[in-house]
Amino acid sequence: MESCPKRDGYVKIDFAEENLYLYTEEGEQGRLPVLILSLRERNQYRRPAVGYVAVSVDSRYHGERANSVTAYRDVWDLIKLTDYLTERKDVDPSRIGITGESLGGMHAWVAAAADTRYAVGVPIIGVQRDHYSFVLLFLLVLMVAEARTDLYKSEIDSEIVEKVWDQIAPGVAHEFDAPHSILAITPRPLLILNGEEDPRCPVEGLQSAMERVVEAYYLAKSPGNFKFISEPGIGHEMTPLMVKEASNWFDKFLN
Repeated sequence: MESCPKRDGYVKIDFAEENLYLYTEEGEQGRLPVLILSLRERNQYRRPAVGYVAVSVDSRYHGERANSVTAYRDVWDLIKLTDYLTERKDVDPSRIGITGESLGGMHAWVAAAADTRYAVGVPIIGVQRDHYSFVLLFLLVLMVAEARTDLYKSEIDSEIVEKVWDQIAPGVAHEFDAPHSILAITPRPLLILNGEEDPRCPVEGLQSAMERVVEAYYLAKSPGNFKFISEPGIGHEMTPLMVKEASNWFDKFLN
């Protein structure tokens, strides 16, 4: 892609072993649906995934995982994880759901767009368009300042922000942005959960994107497979209501 940096070695794929901890119950259970979760380590609203093969993933820079170059490395990890899961005899490869919170929500969104094996997706407080506020809120001031210097700009503008995003996650401000990438999930069941007051995922920036998605699901004759919930009075946090809605969505489409 044009926006991908051309630095030597930037796109080189490095392989490293990762730890996989797998706990299974004794006895024959048949092929079960899978639920892949990327949640914050101490989230108090987690629910037991009864009736599922549940897989919890550490994002890079989190937990046992060390470092990464771009956000897409996490999506690659999820795709390779799914390669493994679909080969297991206790997994139903046609019933794989993916969800995540915040950064994990972004991973769930992009992974579902990139890999059709994810039958159901529920990104939580992760889908957003307003990259300008996202950059500021994640305190990437130094990167923005460096980009401003490189472009000989006296003030921060949209060109600078796009340059920063093209370094962090190439294409996310363009072809992989919500209005385009979410459409790739159509007509698979998709539930997007956000907070109405979330400064990192501003609802205002999603309105036009959601209108396009609703139209796409309607044209695909699957209007009931898409739902967008913006919880009033909630900022960037996962709530009991979001967990309940996500659980019901997975139970509806995976069981």
